[in-house]
Amino acid sequence: MTDAARAAEILKEHRDSIDRLDAILVYTLGERFKHTQAVGKLKAEHDLPPSDPEREARQIARLEDLARRADLDPEFARKFLSFIIQEVIRHHIEHQR
Repeated sequence: MTDAARAAEILKEHRDSIDRLDAILVYTLGERFKHTQAVGKLKAEHDLPPSDPEREARQIARLEDLARRADLDPEFARKFLSFIIQEVIRHHIEHQR
């Protein structure tokens, strides 16, 4: 097998893994949003605020720690969770209308 053919094979293996991981991420986010939508409904039914800044801060700190242990940039993890939290809050606000 040539070096180029071996490189192409390794590249395909990496890309296959990336594709599987992307699917896991999408399905995991879908499952997460099912739970956060249930939380939003519960909050709306009980007139609770759509956001919980204390929990959000704890979650961000927890995710940053997980990121460090996973060799992932904690700043990226914080931005990622912040984006998700903003989307969750938007859904919670919609449930309260």
